[in-house]
Amino acid sequence: MNEVLQKGKLAKAASYALSGVTTEDKNNALLQIAKQMVADQDTIIAENKKDLTSGEEAGLDSSVLDRIMLNEERIEAMAHGIELLVKLNDPINEVLESSTLDNGLAVNKIRVPIGVIGMIYEARPNVTIDAATLSLKTGNAVILRGSSSAIHSNKALVDSIHRALEQTNITKDAVQLIEDTSRETAKHLFQLNQYLDVLIPRGGAKLIETVIRESTVPVIETGAGNCHAFVDESAQQEMAENIVLNAKLQRPSVCNAIESLLIQKDWFEEHGVDLLTKLHEQDVKIIAEEAIVEKFPQAERATEEDWGTEYLDLTISVKLVDDVTEAVAHINEYGTHHSETIITESDTNKNIFLGGVDASSVYHNASTRFTDGFEFGYGAEIGISTQKLHARGPMGLQALTSTKFVIEGNGQVRE
Repeated sequence: MNEVLQKGKLAKAASYALSGVTTEDKNNALLQIAKQMVADQDTIIAENKKDLTSGEEAGLDSSVLDRIMLNEERIEAMAHGIELLVKLNDPINEVLESSTLDNGLAVNKIRVPIGVIGMIYEARPNVTIDAATLSLKTGNAVILRGSSSAIHSNKALVDSIHRALEQTNITKDAVQLIEDTSRETAKHLFQLNQYLDVLIPRGGAKLIETVIRESTVPVIETGAGNCHAFVDESAQQEMAENIVLNAKLQRPSVCNAIESLLIQKDWFEEHGVDLLTKLHEQDVKIIAEEAIVEKFPQAERATEEDWGTEYLDLTISVKLVDDVTEAVAHINEYGTHHSETIITESDTNKNIFLGGVDASSVYHNASTRFTDGFEFGYGAEIGISTQKLHARGPMGLQALTSTKFVIEGNGQVRE
């Protein structure tokens, strides 16, 4: 039996065992994981350094290496996220609907675990912890399949999780890691319908497109982040500059950082060069249309491809638009339905933007960097869904549940 099939079978059995565990059992397991991870941090960091060394030798971009890197501060932050997760209400068995039919049947619709969740992801060992702990909190088993670029980190983290679970009432089989990172195991995971209930990809556009195209297992799409900021004609200059700089610079390598900047033409004439200068002074490479390059020669000319590119580094594309309607049309054509913001003092334009942009999260006068499960109060997230079915936006606990109808009677039969 190959690794994927074997671990799928173990995870399925564990998912049934999890149906009987209490909230107290789950929370105790989560706290044990947080404690164990901190206790094991020297080993985890040492294994992480192997991935970083291999990545450097392979010529990985600095943005990718940043996503792989673990240190004491990041491990402590992950542990803190788990502690916050413990404090959140357990959604399992929550009654969503309740009614009594004319024939006396009591019909209740309740939240239940999905079952076995598959995670396929790139370069982010923090996903290992987020996916495992969110799955456990919601009574799900999880099969993790990270990339080769973080395999040592992922193995160390899962080993730590297993050591923690061995001290609790939850089987360690509830968290499985596919250690073979070959393309063949990924393809096998795509077809693991007998054991896998849903597959969630997290990574670049190419990975996500491959999973959607090749998987027979239901997929929750977590899209790439070609996010935009639109500076409207009435935007306050200082606010616009602060939001754009934060949305681009606070952490350029993540999916909720902006990649494109749209500026209303009149606002650009008055303040645009100042804004671009501030970006340029922070080493941001500016790729722009001809009209902008004429006013700001430090910029490079954009191509059609740039409007749809997720750079994940200190690069931004900049375009002028006539009004909010053109901005909305541009975002809907080139965006990835992730996070978009408008900076404006006009209620009319704000409402056109918030209502017209097709994205999981739309902002008014705020940075897109807030699109995050932790920032939204979920404790952690398993991904940011850019699709419209089942879940959309940062996916916390409720997104990892399904529903079940529980009907109680006293002898009713249908005539």
